[in-house]
Amino acid sequence: MQRLRCLVRKEFLELRMNPRLLRLVVIAPILQLTMLGYAATTDVKNVPLVVADGDRSAASRELVARFEASPNFTVIDTVTAVNEIEPYLGRGRASLALSIPAGYGASIRSGRPVKVQVAADGTDSNSTTVALGYATSLIGGYAQELIDRAAAGPDTAPGRGAAAGPAIDARIRVWFNPQLESRHFMIPGVLALVLLIVTANLAAMAIVREKELGTLEQLNVTPLRRWELIVGKLLPYGLIALVDVLLVVAVAVLWFEVPLRGSFALLFGMSVLYVLSTLALGLFISTISDTQQQAMMTATFFFLTPMIYLSGFIFPIENMPAIIQPFTYLIPLRYFLVMVRGIFLKGIGLDLLWPQAAALGAWGVVVLALAVARSRKIAR
Repeated sequence: MQRLRCLVRKEFLELRMNPRLLRLVVIAPILQLTMLGYAATTDVKNVPLVVADGDRSAASRELVARFEASPNFTVIDTVTAVNEIEPYLGRGRASLALSIPAGYGASIRSGRPVKVQVAADGTDSNSTTVALGYATSLIGGYAQELIDRAAAGPDTAPGRGAAAGPAIDARIRVWFNPQLESRHFMIPGVLALVLLIVTANLAAMAIVREKELGTLEQLNVTPLRRWELIVGKLLPYGLIALVDVLLVVAVAVLWFEVPLRGSFALLFGMSVLYVLSTLALGLFISTISDTQQQAMMTATFFFLTPMIYLSGFIFPIENMPAIIQPFTYLIPLRYFLVMVRGIFLKGIGLDLLWPQAAALGAWGVVVLALAVARSRKIAR
C-alpha cells in the first residue's frame, strides 16, 4: 500500500507539473460529452424530400402538404418531371423523392386507384429504411382518409361503403443500394477512418518521438531544409496509407462484395488528396505536443473522436441540432465520406464531387500552413 500511495502521488505531481496535459484530461471529455450528447442520435427526422409533381392540382398539393406538415420530412424543392429528381438524389441533396403522375387529381375525384412513386437513396440503408416506413405510413394514412371522406359523402351509393373511395398505390424504388445492405454504407466509410487514424496519429507520434529522444534538435542543425524534413518524415506514412487504400478496396469489393460503380482512378486520386490533408493534421498535432502520450491523447480526444461522430460516418448530419451542423464543415472526414460513398455506390464523377474535393484541398492547405508556421525548423 505504501508503494501504491507513492505511485499515485507521483502521477498526480506529474499531472500538476504539465498544465497542458491537465487541460487535455479535464476539458476534452467535458467538451466531447456536451457536443456528442446532442449530435450522437439515431433518430431519423427532417428527411430531405424532393417532389416531382406532374399533376399540379389541388389534390397533389394536398398530398405534398402532408409531407410538409410532417416533422419527419423537409420538402426542399418541387419539380415537374420525374427525370429532374436524379440530380437531387445523385448529389445527396435529397434522400427521398415523391413522384406524382399527371391525372392524379382526376383519379382522386373519380374514385379510381392511382399510383405514386417514392424513390429513395439507399446509400445509408438504416436511415432509408426508416424514412421509407415514414413515407409509406403517411401515404397509407392519407389514402384511408380519402376513403373515409368518400364513404361519408352525400353521393355515396348504398352498399358500397368505404370501397367507393380512391386507392393510392405507392410504388417503392430504392436507388444505389436496392437490397439496403448496411455494410455497403459502412465499409467505404471504414476506408476513410483507417486512413485518418494511420496518417494523423502515427505521423504525429513519429515526429514527437524525435522530440522525446532529442534527435529532432540534431536534425535542426543539419543542412536539411524545412520542407525536406517534413516530407522525409511524412512520406513513409503517406505511402503506407496508400497501400491501405488498395488493401481496403480489395477486401471491400472481393470479400464483402461492395459494388465499386465509379472510377477506381478517381477514388485513388481523391484518397491521395485526403491523405495529404490528414498528414497535415498529424504534422499540426506534433507541433502542439511535447510527448507521444500527449500527441496520442490530443489526436484522440480533440480530433479523431469528434471527427468520427460529427462527420456523418455513423450519424446523419441532417439529424444533428442546427447549432452543431456548422461545425461539421471543419471536418475533412465529412468531405471524403461523401466522395468515397458516392464513387462506390453511386458511380458519380468529379463533375459532382468537385465541391467536396475543393473543400478538402482548402482544409489541407490551411492546416499545413498552420503546422509549418508552428514548426521550429529554420528555413534555409
